Amino acid sequence: MPKKRSGGGLSPTQQAAKFLGVSVLSGAVLAGIAIPAVGALGLAAKGSVESFEELPANLKTPPLSQRTTILDAEGGKIATVYSRDRTVVDLKDISPHLQKAIVAIEDSRFYEHGAVDLKGVLRALNRNAQTGGVSEGASTLTQQYVKNVFVEEAGDDPTKVAQATQQTIGRKIRELKFAIQVEEELGKKKILENYLNITYFGQQAYGVEAAAQRYFSKPAKDLTLQESALIAGLVQSPSRYDPVNDEAEATKRRNVVLARMAEVGDISREEAAEASGTPLGLKVSKPKNGCITAVDDAAFFCDYVREVFLNDPVFGKKQEDRAKVWNQGGLTIRTTLAPQAQKSVRESLKTHVYKSDKVAAATTLVEPGSGKILAMGQSKPFGYGKDETEYNYSVDAAMGGSNFGFPTGSTFKPFVAAAALEQGRPATQTYPAPYEMPYPDRVQTCSGNPWVNSRNEELENEAESEVGPYDLKGAMALSVNTFFVEMLADIGMCPVVKMTDALGVVQGNGDKVPEVPSSMTLGSTGLSPLTMASAYAAFANRGMYCTPIAIESITQKISGKQQSLEVPKSTCKRAMSEGTADTINTLLQGVVDSGTGREAGLTDRQNAGKTGTTDERRNAWFVGYTPNLSGAVWVGSPQQDVKMQNITIGGVSHALVFGGAVPGPIWKDAMTGALSGKEAPSFNLVNIPDREDEDEDEDEDENRDRGRDRDRDRGNNGNGDSNDGRNNNAGGIIGGLFGGGNGGNSSGGTDTNGGAEPLPTISIPENFIQGPGNGPGGRR
Repeated sequence: MPKKRSGGGLSPTQQAAKFLGVSVLSGAVLAGIAIPAVGALGLAAKGSVESFEELPANLKTPPLSQRTTILDAEGGKIATVYSRDRTVVDLKDISPHLQKAIVAIEDSRFYEHGAVDLKGVLRALNRNAQTGGVSEGASTLTQQYVKNVFVEEAGDDPTKVAQATQQTIGRKIRELKFAIQVEEELGKKKILENYLNITYFGQQAYGVEAAAQRYFSKPAKDLTLQESALIAGLVQSPSRYDPVNDEAEATKRRNVVLARMAEVGDISREEAAEASGTPLGLKVSKPKNGCITAVDDAAFFCDYVREVFLNDPVFGKKQEDRAKVWNQGGLTIRTTLAPQAQKSVRESLKTHVYKSDKVAAATTLVEPGSGKILAMGQSKPFGYGKDETEYNYSVDAAMGGSNFGFPTGSTFKPFVAAAALEQGRPATQTYPAPYEMPYPDRVQTCSGNPWVNSRNEELENEAESEVGPYDLKGAMALSVNTFFVEMLADIGMCPVVKMTDALGVVQGNGDKVPEVPSSMTLGSTGLSPLTMASAYAAFANRGMYCTPIAIESITQKISGKQQSLEVPKSTCKRAMSEGTADTINTLLQGVVDSGTGREAGLTDRQNAGKTGTTDERRNAWFVGYTPNLSGAVWVGSPQQDVKMQNITIGGVSHALVFGGAVPGPIWKDAMTGALSGKEAPSFNLVNIPDREDEDEDEDEDENRDRGRDRDRDRGNNGNGDSNDGRNNNAGGIIGGLFGGGNGGNSSGGTDTNGGAEPLPTISIPENFIQGPGNGPGGRR
């Protein structure tokens, strides 16, 4: 702060300021803007003292925006993101050659004058008066620094940037006032350091450290004389002297700087001549900004981290507050991403699904007990070209995903079973489970108003051989539709709602799963792979559900100081009893041992999982887990317009795609690599007796064998949903951004109006544009 005399009145600094305002300010202003000096001096001086003294005394310097570095769980760099590619460094970490070059070419009397160079002002006034314009300026480095502070404060707002750089007397007066304050408070070395860190040097490089890396791929402290001269010469016009696009012009400018350094005595003329004769020696590093540059195909995970930051109130109460911190940068974000797991997901997806295929695949791995997201990937790369996408198929719409997620088919059935067990139904529960049946007349809901089968809707099993009675073990292994609908009629929908709420299961658009039988049993509702992997992780964790997290810690560097930021924490709560979870684990282990998920089963450790396939094979899923890792794999068309029949995926022809055939092997390979070298803990399995009647056992075995044969021939078919995934509208257009709504569930696979279930109560507002839609639910 400016000092006052003990007797009151203006301090010497303030007196000097007032003097400048009267005698020099007008000339200094006119030397820097496009107004001829002759005839204008008196007009400019009029009122300048009053406006000068009315300006605030302190320059508010915002922290410089910098790079943000996103790291994996082991400290490896995933990506660098920034609004300004800048790394702030101390003056001692900047080459002395560069310090001298900047001063020589921009303000050679920098160490001799104050905030305003009077000699420079007079020289510029004389020159500009002769030319009738501005052929020479008189701004000191301090004034330029102040102007750059105004520009930095304006951010990316074009209006504010224009105001910060406009050629007006008012702005120059403001600039001069603050320059006087800065000179008094900071001193020459600090001003030079700040100037070198804030200035733009072209090619998206802000500050000398970024410029040194951009043009020469080295830190600023290691720049040679000729390299320093080139960078210093860019300040006047980064585009005109850009060495990447015009090497000849850049060389001329570099040599001007070298000559000026010799003229002021920083180097000898011989040194200048020798340096001028050298080639530029560029070693350009292209800007690597944003998640699109992430390693190991972790771009979608990187973007998810950004979405978490911009959406979570822990980083600021308002969205604009969070965005300001993110754009400010200087963050080092250590994430939960496990390099081994991410590489395994990447390799598995590349092996089984090509980016040019008609369908896409997405895989997410989550750690039970911690909620940590260890891997996230998909077959369509992050980008905006052909066979690329900016939509993250693993997450909900609010976090950059598709509008509604994707129908999960029979992977939803374990939630029904868990709810029934929590209601006291035994693990040996048996239902008639005929091949086909009408939906129940009424099913109780949480609201108290029952769902009513007013349209006499029906459903059927996959194969005619699947005729009950079935017990829970057999029904889960073979994914028997009618069994789980009967179970839902028995317990009502509210226990299932409570179970899915406890497991964090919501639609991709954030809404709760609708209380209709097909959504509550057969997976006609769209969910995301992250949601499914996190929910199944609760089974692995013996009933404890943990919310997913992607960030371990964040530090931010501001004004040279590191500070830690609070980050979101996983919240773990009991979703079901240990006994229920142990029973589900036992049931789902049977799915991979001898049921529909045999092709996905791991051979070196205990594992469990469930297949899912929707009608017309528009979606296929496998969700599975070990005690220490949970993963979900979805395969299908993001726009829900591809029936996976007689299709080639990953170079392999498939007559029919089902959950155990394509998603299952993806899951198996991803999990195998992710768990390689890791411990192999065991489940707490329970004994679930088979049905006591021997004849019934024999019949069931026969039916099961016939059902498996049917699986091999036909795959895991949908539950009869024949809606084409577009709510009977024209197909999703513009890559699924319009249309692509939820499909219905029909009884026999032939009712094109939705059949066994009214269309889900999800509508897309007119002109709503965001990501692909989803289609109907299904069977296995």
